[in-house]
Amino acid sequence: MQDKIADQVEEVIKEDVWGTIREFLLYEIFHFGDDKDPIVLTVWLLLFVVFIFLTTSIVLKFISRVATRKLPHESRVKFVSVFSFLKYFVNVIVLLVALDSIGFNITAVFAASAALLVGVGLALQTLIQDIISGIFIFVDQTVHVGDIIELEGKVGRVEEIKLRTTRAVTIDNKVLVIPNHKYLTSTLYNWTQNGTLTREAVEVGVAYGSDVNLVKDLLIKAALNNKNVLKSPEPLVLFTEFADSSLNFKIIFTLNDSFTSAIPKSEMRFEIDRLFREHNVTIPFPQRDVHMFNQTVTKNEMN
Repeated sequence: MQDKIADQVEEVIKEDVWGTIREFLLYEIFHFGDDKDPIVLTVWLLLFVVFIFLTTSIVLKFISRVATRKLPHESRVKFVSVFSFLKYFVNVIVLLVALDSIGFNITAVFAASAALLVGVGLALQTLIQDIISGIFIFVDQTVHVGDIIELEGKVGRVEEIKLRTTRAVTIDNKVLVIPNHKYLTSTLYNWTQNGTLTREAVEVGVAYGSDVNLVKDLLIKAALNNKNVLKSPEPLVLFTEFADSSLNFKIIFTLNDSFTSAIPKSEMRFEIDRLFREHNVTIPFPQRDVHMFNQTVTKNEMN
């Protein structure tokens, strides 16, 4: 008799506990919409979504760790940036599938937020364009960390490439934050994509009647005297033009760091001026002939 009562009590307790748990899981956090197409969020739905997100996060983290295990540091940074974007995309897809699989009315959500989504899409248009451009940069290897680039007249050394922006530092230590969509809409000059060696030039004009062979020798000497100019390939002098007031020359030389090219160019101009003065080579300035006429006006002509 006592055993039968104990079994009945235990059964009641189990049913009561399970009923309490079931009631808690089915508790509606909010209910939106009419009875035909309601949007209902329950505790069970919320816990299920959290579980799916945690599981997805663990799986994605495992995939990222396996994929980047043998990659060099630079490639690993690029992969992490692209993977972070893909992670958000995967999470959205997983969320929608999870909600749909447990009966949450996704269609009603989209219908209720259609206008909002259109507004958000227009507001985020540039952001999405930057992100897509960043992915293109990673894929086609247009720009690397350490490259010297010129974009819209600004020159900088790339320090960091992110999914939305690229950070570069100019020679005067100013930071350029470049939206990635600029790479698609503007002409980009990559000074160092083919290597760190670049060909630079300094132009100068001398007076007519100067010894052009002496000028050539002095320009080559000025280039070789600069410690930043590479001896191989040798500097090259071009006689570029018979100008109005001068004979124009260009000295072409090779540098190993074009980012600071303004400094050796300035040093070479000082040296060229010194050598020209030393050898009596004149650097002319533009000259013009002005003809003045003295015309006498009589009274009859004035009338």
